Amino acid sequence: MIKNIFLSFTIYFLFTQINAQPLPVLNSSEIKLALKKLNVVGSVLYIAAHPDDENTAVLSYLASEKKLRTGYLSITRGDGGQNLIGNEKDELLGIIRTEELLSARRVDGAEQFFTRAVDFGYSKSPEEALELWGKEKILSDVVWIIRNFKPDVIITRFPPDGGGHGHHTASAQLALEAFNIAGDSTKFPDQLKYVEPWQPKRIFWNAWIRSENELTDDLIKINVGEYNQLLGKSYSEISAESRTMHKSQGFGSSGRRDEVINHFKLLAGIPVTKDLFEDIDLTWNRIENSEKISELLSEAEKNFNPENPSAIIPVLLEAYNEMENHKKNFWIKKKKKELLEVIRSASGLWIEAIAENYFYSPGSKINITTGIVNRSDFPFELKKINITHLKNDSLYNSPLIKGKMLSKNFSINLPEDIDLSQPYWLREEKNNFIYNIIDQELIGKPKEAPVLTALFTLSSTYGDLTFETPVFYRWTDPVEGEKYRPVEIVPDVTINIQSKINLFTSEDERKIFFTVKNNTDSFEGKIKINYSGNWAINPEEIPLSFTKQNEEKQFSFTIIPPEHPAETDFTIEVHNANKLFSREMISISYPHIQTGTYFPPAKGKLIKLNTEKTEGTIGYIQGSGDDIPVYLQQLGYVVDNLSDAQIENGLLQYDAIITGVRAFNTRERLSFLYKKLLNYVYNGGTLIIQYNTIDLVTNEFAPYPFKISRNRVTDEQSPVNFLLPEHRLLNYPNKITEKDFEGWVQERGLYFADEIAPEYDKIISMNDKGEAPLDGSLIYATYGKGVFIYTSLSFFRQLPAGVIGAYRLFINLISAGNHNG
Repeated sequence: MIKNIFLSFTIYFLFTQINAQPLPVLNSSEIKLALKKLNVVGSVLYIAAHPDDENTAVLSYLASEKKLRTGYLSITRGDGGQNLIGNEKDELLGIIRTEELLSARRVDGAEQFFTRAVDFGYSKSPEEALELWGKEKILSDVVWIIRNFKPDVIITRFPPDGGGHGHHTASAQLALEAFNIAGDSTKFPDQLKYVEPWQPKRIFWNAWIRSENELTDDLIKINVGEYNQLLGKSYSEISAESRTMHKSQGFGSSGRRDEVINHFKLLAGIPVTKDLFEDIDLTWNRIENSEKISELLSEAEKNFNPENPSAIIPVLLEAYNEMENHKKNFWIKKKKKELLEVIRSASGLWIEAIAENYFYSPGSKINITTGIVNRSDFPFELKKINITHLKNDSLYNSPLIKGKMLSKNFSINLPEDIDLSQPYWLREEKNNFIYNIIDQELIGKPKEAPVLTALFTLSSTYGDLTFETPVFYRWTDPVEGEKYRPVEIVPDVTINIQSKINLFTSEDERKIFFTVKNNTDSFEGKIKINYSGNWAINPEEIPLSFTKQNEEKQFSFTIIPPEHPAETDFTIEVHNANKLFSREMISISYPHIQTGTYFPPAKGKLIKLNTEKTEGTIGYIQGSGDDIPVYLQQLGYVVDNLSDAQIENGLLQYDAIITGVRAFNTRERLSFLYKKLLNYVYNGGTLIIQYNTIDLVTNEFAPYPFKISRNRVTDEQSPVNFLLPEHRLLNYPNKITEKDFEGWVQERGLYFADEIAPEYDKIISMNDKGEAPLDGSLIYATYGKGVFIYTSLSFFRQLPAGVIGAYRLFINLISAGNHNG
């Protein structure tokens, strides 16, 4: 018999961190799997360095075969990598990769975590990575996440003594050290205000086995290619779907449908012989006096009818009541959330709160339509609704009729001091290579909770239940159908500058164009520009007036540069009464991720260059995406972005042709069209090939042989040696000196040329500390009447960063074929 008792609890709808839309109701197979997971009490944490490092097959296997609470801790957000789907770099790329990880987790069933570490690009040693990050700070983050997540087992993707990328090895070293100290109350004691020490049982390396000769008796073997009858897929198939979410990395994957063996090597902890979780009790037995909970959950699973899921709700409610009667316990808290999600799905409840727009400014009025529908025979009554910033609950006591949506409308006023919807790790300026996060409890989370939520309290004979859902904006896309995005808080006005880097090669004046958007009802103010140095800017201020929301206006300041080379940062500000607005609004939108919005300062740079000879027409062949054509146009070049058809139809009209980064990795037609490019060179053209990785669509893009290696120089301050100081590339039209290599960002270059044919001139050499000099970052050869250049210098990072020397050198490359100089 089910006791007729008053039961009050809150169902948190599990939207908060990772969902771009309201969670769908689980189907019967998914409910069955969720019921099985309710009787498994255990967890595992997988740790690696970057987005895309995780083994998604292992995550899927652990989450749905072993039915464990499974997490992935990525030490960084991947903001130092490259982007194959757009031009976003640095913090914008970090936003994309954060969302890609969350999309992947929605597929494989794991949870996502991060530390404060910034991905600063390739690192050649773990010592460098840990020094730049600040080892103790990142170690404290790993310990913090372990103490919060409480894993029974930890798995690393990389060995702690491995070579290769320093971030990879550092991630394993951090994991191993954190494993050893997370249970020690004398380590990072300030955390104990929020969490308790926690000691996992053991830690493994997810070992790479390349041949049978590497197999040893101490390795644990798991087939992650097993098939899940309830999901209708193998874990390796699910893994491919998850990994394909890493689209900015170009990691689209095909599923495997056979045996996929993974091996695990114990790094520390209690030894095992057959299973990662040997001697770890993964049942309710690990919680004192929980026998009744286990019995009820087993009864619910046994009696589950896929054609009538709601029939088990009374048993589930009694199990929940048993959980309520227990003293506070970590696993009770987690299992209550899981159980409540099963109750929601078993009753077919759909709950929503929809706003009229997706953005609002502080102090705005928001109209919200809420809706709830019960699609089961279990009797519920809507008791009350509350929404963030709504002063009082709205009481109803309205029965929920099966299959009928019950809607209510609300208007709320946002506080004037409400925070903007800024990614929390980007609110403050980062401290070199670590994000500056003030709130300890935010560390580790992928994102903050939604800014607005709606609470629906339902009553039944078993008591009150409160469901929570974020407030969304909903629309219908003509191609993709129903779409959602969370409501965001934005500044009253935002400023978007057309070009952040503004280059001047003469004393001629130029305009800086920018757009101001009104995000509130009406607005009056004035626009100013702040700068330093001997620049003349007109006018001093511009009046601004808006009468309606979403209105946009374009403005400009006229800039007259100084006579001599100079540079200055500038900011654009909008003043209104006692308020100052000086932020851009950047929206990042791709179909596979939740739309993200970022509000960086509205600032840029003015640069007067000491250079000559910047006339000419350039054909640019885009690769994975870079902004170099924009800056070449500012220098005075005419730039055409070339399609495959334009390459096919002839190229002799161009003074130079430049391929964008990774063009020979991403443009399939170049496997045929490279002959056109070489003919162009032979007949007198200048061809500049920027860096490519080793996975080329053709190896025959150069007139003489060389190989693309994995060699790189990661220290952006490493000395540069001029091997041929009198070479044209170092002297015309700009005399290149050591000063031109000052102020470079993130790296010198990557994927250097190697095994270089004698026909090439090797112009410069460089190396990271303790390594031999590399001479493949810039090579030059004549071919027929023309010039061929391959460069792995990271111009794609330096030009957007305003590195003057990089501009001067790039101009020389473009001018290499002009032999009249």
